Amino acid sequence: MISIITITYNAERFLERTISSIAGQERCVLGVDYEYIIVDGASKDSTLSIIRQHEKQLTRWVSEPDRGLYDAMNKGLYLATGDYVWFMNAGDEIHDPAVLSKLLTAIRTTHADIYYSDALFVSDNGTTHSGPPVGLRSEVTPHTLPTNLRWQDMALGMKVSHQAFVARRAIAPDYAITNLSADLDWEIRCLKAAQYVQYLPFALCKYLVGGLSVQQHRRSLMDRFRVLATHFGLLPTLWNHARIVARAVGRR
Repeated sequence: MISIITITYNAERFLERTISSIAGQERCVLGVDYEYIIVDGASKDSTLSIIRQHEKQLTRWVSEPDRGLYDAMNKGLYLATGDYVWFMNAGDEIHDPAVLSKLLTAIRTTHADIYYSDALFVSDNGTTHSGPPVGLRSEVTPHTLPTNLRWQDMALGMKVSHQAFVARRAIAPDYAITNLSADLDWEIRCLKAAQYVQYLPFALCKYLVGGLSVQQHRRSLMDRFRVLATHFGLLPTLWNHARIVARAVGRR
């Protein structure tokens, strides 16, 4: 079983599209093939009303104050009971109705520790559905997607969108709750612990452009440097960041 976890806070504009994309998965049964958990940070808008309207499509939900996004994601990990965990936060969507079934088939066939794929970037149009596609992440960002992913591939930053990264719960560590690049650190630590990692030739998710790290871009970059220095060492990270800057300048 896969534990799909959604983190919310004041997400009334986005939450229904996420719930609908999960509830609409073909040939998949809640409580058998997957569980769906929502962790809300005591929202003050109509997020809780939306959650209550869709309770039959959820396994469980909680709403209480937290210490930020990654604290809430840790709560989701603690609540999860599935063999694999998959974060699909408010505004993000499973790519299409056949994805979960195809993912489960891969899991039952190969039993990998991690499954990953490309992500389709989409814009927000303010409705219950995402806006037009921006493009695949591997095409619209400098991050090419290797088909044989190793933790060393993360030396220049996050190769795989967090929503396109499904990990065996037994190897999933806690998130560092004060680091805005904790998802990068989490993926690296999962990859270090994994014995078998499998690329999926279909997109797992639609990723809503924007988010916490975009809203606090400067701090996110500093936190990313700290993560990479921890895993790759200070001098290699300084050199790699010079390469990142040069690459960014070259794309302008």
